[in-house]
Amino acid sequence: MSYVDRVIEPGEEVVYRAPLHWVLYVPGLVLGVGAFAVLSYAFILRDDPQDFLREAVLGIAILGLLAAAMVLAVAFIRRHSTEVAVTSKRVIYKTGLVRRITSELTVAKIETVIVEQGIWGRMFDFGTVIIRGTGGGMEPVPNVADPLTFRNKLTAR
Repeated sequence: MSYVDRVIEPGEEVVYRAPLHWVLYVPGLVLGVGAFAVLSYAFILRDDPQDFLREAVLGIAILGLLAAAMVLAVAFIRRHSTEVAVTSKRVIYKTGLVRRITSELTVAKIETVIVEQGIWGRMFDFGTVIIRGTGGGMEPVPNVADPLTFRNKLTAR
């Protein structure tokens, strides 16, 4: 059961859930592709009489693959442990697996919803959402998929 489903109050319903965008996986994928390129270079060097160079390149490739796997695992955990939802009464944000950070803001107290999108965010439809309310606000939520729909669902309440 998700965090949002556990904390929802009687009479409150979930209007919209905003997932994090798949762009979180890009750094790990780029690192993995680079590591595979270095690995293929190590196989090109297999006939090279200099064993030291081949083994050094192979070691770098293996370290790169391990780093890529770690970056991808962190992105997977972050994407699946973050929840952003708009309900009929409030907006709820939860992130973290071991160390949890939660923030909730009543819809009536929201003054401003800011959506920041760079050129890549516009092209691939993701961005950072910043919600400001009376007396404070929520921390910025980066890499939200379809942030304009999220903003529209939030401001329509």
